[in-house]
Amino acid sequence: MAKTLKKWQGWALFLGSMVVVFLLGLLVSSLMERRAEVASVFNNKRTVFEDSIMAVNEKFMADYPREYETWAMTEDTTFKSMYNSSQEVDVLEQRPEMVVLWAGYAFSRHYNTPRGHKHCIEDLRKILRTGNPGIDGDSDIQPATCWTCKGPDVPRMMRELSGSKSVFDPANYYAFEGKWSGLGAEMMNSVGCSDCHDARTMDLRPARPAIYEAFARRGLDVRDQSHQEMRSLVCAQCHVEYYFIKPDDPKNPGKANYLVFPHDKGLTCEAAEEYYDSIGFYDYIHPLSKTPILKAQHPGYEMSKQGIHAQRGVSCADCHMPYKQEGGVKFSDHQIMSPLAKIDRTCQTCHRQDAEVLRQNVYDRQAKCNEVRNRAEQELARAHFEAKYIIDKGATEAEMKPIQALLRKSQWRWDYAIASHGATFHAPQEVIRLLSHSVDYAQQARLLIARVAARQGLIGDIPVPDYSTKAKAQAAIGLDMNTLNSKKQKFLQSVVPKWIDEAKKNGKLIEI
Repeated sequence: MAKTLKKWQGWALFLGSMVVVFLLGLLVSSLMERRAEVASVFNNKRTVFEDSIMAVNEKFMADYPREYETWAMTEDTTFKSMYNSSQEVDVLEQRPEMVVLWAGYAFSRHYNTPRGHKHCIEDLRKILRTGNPGIDGDSDIQPATCWTCKGPDVPRMMRELSGSKSVFDPANYYAFEGKWSGLGAEMMNSVGCSDCHDARTMDLRPARPAIYEAFARRGLDVRDQSHQEMRSLVCAQCHVEYYFIKPDDPKNPGKANYLVFPHDKGLTCEAAEEYYDSIGFYDYIHPLSKTPILKAQHPGYEMSKQGIHAQRGVSCADCHMPYKQEGGVKFSDHQIMSPLAKIDRTCQTCHRQDAEVLRQNVYDRQAKCNEVRNRAEQELARAHFEAKYIIDKGATEAEMKPIQALLRKSQWRWDYAIASHGATFHAPQEVIRLLSHSVDYAQQARLLIARVAARQGLIGDIPVPDYSTKAKAQAAIGLDMNTLNSKKQKFLQSVVPKWIDEAKKNGKLIEI
């Protein structure tokens, strides 16, 4: 026999049902309000763009004020964690061994930690890795290709120099005769809206041809990727390993300084190495050890793919551009920075541990990676000087070849691990694996060097110069830093202001 509900139980059930209906109504109302507000933005745009590229970021501000406001906050450099920050830090000052490892390459002159996206153009102008044409006989040391990831003026210029607004060939841009400085008055707008969005629809869309070309060579199409994957690919078009085709490469006529991602054999460190070895590529010859060196750029995308977050489907934007809520609108925070700055909206959306526990988890992994990194840099720096010693004493090409092969392998693994921004978070196991192999190869090289030195009659430690500070290391590899700094200051004071004035007159730069 069915039990009858008591009077109070019936009222409780009724009131509970009303609460549920009320909450569902609020939810539906919120969803409708959000959809209405989003639809209103697109249906009532103040600025309608006819082209997919709009280089001036400020022209998006009226229609997308929240996104613009948070993007502008990438100018803020106050964040600091235990090992990194959004501030400009002189890495060579902290790690003078890196001066020795990059001897013969512009990175030995100047290498700072990166600041936010809003500083990209400014930082590229002032760094000592770019030339100062017209200043005391100085000239460009970099091609126009070096602007490629610094802002939406790049795809604009690629189109202008190719003569097309739809399908375009970037070869004329890469091989631009005016080189890096020749485009100085054009490159004014730092990494922004049109780098990642189609200006007409605001759909996510990488604006750099190299990523489309790299996918195509693997039988894939960037445009077929899911929205979640696209939230990483707009980052991957720049935070990636790359190289420039050399102007004198007989296998690639007409493609001087063409930008290529070496993904044909896979996305691992060893796959890139295999690719480079197959085409006989090197970035520079080390002046001490005479080793053909591979210089890693910043393989953030590739390294993240080796880590657990990417393997579980987490995108770059999930952690670096967490969602924010304002009224009925949910939007991505465009103040792209370390997830540790906003743990409540990044890590804690998935992990339920206390914020400080999560932060310490990251620091513990970074500390372990840095411990192996320190050892790798010490072994490699000494190995290059020791190699120079035996070369100066008459070591033959046959004796040096296996040593140089080991140094190339060692330095490539070290550089690949440390040049990838955030790698100690993205894939700490992979970082430690690569750095451990780097130490091993460097030690093998030093053992062979010791054997050659013994045959030359040297018993005991090989003498090396003092490179314990940045200044001493730069002097030891023959850099005249006073002249380099003096020329750069003259360039910044006399040339760059003219670029900025010209851009303002032509409407290519709007300052707010």
